[in-house]
Formats: sequence, C-alpha cells, structure tokens
Amino acid sequence: MLVNKKRKKVTEIYTSSMADIAFLLLIFFLVTTTIDMDKGINLTLPEKGGEQVKIKKGNIANLLVNEAGQVLLDDEPIDMSQIQNAIQEKIKDKGFDKDGKPILVVSIKTARDTDYDTYIQVLDNVKMAGATKISIAEPEQ
Repeated sequence: MLVNKKRKKVTEIYTSSMADIAFLLLIFFLVTTTIDMDKGINLTLPEKGGEQVKIKKGNIANLLVNEAGQVLLDDEPIDMSQIQNAIQEKIKDKGFDKDGKPILVVSIKTARDTDYDTYIQVLDNVKMAGATKISIAEPEQ
C-alpha cells in the first residue's frame, strides 16, 4: 500500500510590489507632515552703515537686566510685572512725534550670563507697553 504523501503548499509573500508600497507610504508621509519653523524674534534691524541720530538723554529709558534676573529701570529696581505700566507712563510723559509714534527710546542692556527667558520677558513687556523704538545694547564684558 502506497501512502500518498501530501505535499505541503509553500506559502510565498510576493515582494515585487513591496517597493511600490513603501515608496507610496514615504510620499504620503512627506506630503502630509508639517514642519514647524521657528520664527525667532520679530525685530526690524537698521541697515548696515545707516545714519546715526542724536537722541536727548531725557528721551531714553534704560532697562538693565543682571545675571540674577533683576531688572533696573533708570537705575531703580523694578518688578517684571511692573515694566509694562512703567514704560507706558514714560511714553505718555515724553509724548509722540508728528507721525504719532512715541518719542521714548527704550534701551535694553543685559549681562552676559542673563537667562534668555528673562531677556525675552523684558522685551515682550516693553513691546506690549507700546514702545516702538527699542535699542538692544551689547552686554558689558
């Protein structure tokens, strides 16, 4: 008696279309993925070699930020939450030019080791106060 051995069916995965599927998935994810772009600090910088303008000392508000995050406005300590109101008051005191822009120039100067977040908070408060002329001074060495 002969026993017929049954052959096992060989299961095969056809790989001829795998490259096509991988390519389509790659294209799909590249097209549908959004890439966040850091916008940075939105400031209009003066042109290189631009003209220098003389400013009266009375029209400048000096903001100094030290390494510890303490802020001085015209050599007087000020809390971070009070910067906006203080700058708004100074803008009102100094007045506006013929174009309706504040005459006050706010000069922000930091120490080299100042925390970047503190610097940005000070800059944001000055902008929210309505100051349009902001000078960013180099830190002292």
